[in-house]
Amino acid sequence: QVQLVESGGGLVQPGGSLRLSCAASGFPFSLYTMNWYRQAPGKERERVATISGFSGPTNYADSVKGRFTISREDAKNTVYLQMNNLKPEDTAVYYCHTYYGGNYYGQGTQVTVSS
Repeated sequence: QVQLVESGGGLVQPGGSLRLSCAASGFPFSLYTMNWYRQAPGKERERVATISGFSGPTNYADSVKGRFTISREDAKNTVYLQMNNLKPEDTAVYYCHTYYGGNYYGQGTQVTVSS
């Protein structure tokens, strides 16, 4: 079965950086598009970044362009989200996602940006 396990969240000051990781299993990882979503309290879940299979094209939400970078390491079945110049509005639970016959999300990792 598909499993997605996120890690790397935490508390960081504005302007700081974090790197999130998502370890995937249960499907042919290298072939599939991977996404990072986030959900802030009282808001809908939004897609933050996408990377196609075989480290193909990437795509970002306007709110994070130039600050976040999505990457993948297919040998480790892992996708990353490098987040730089973090802002308080980036505070959210961040989820790894893929579509493999259905939508799969991990359990999420909390990112809090606050001084």
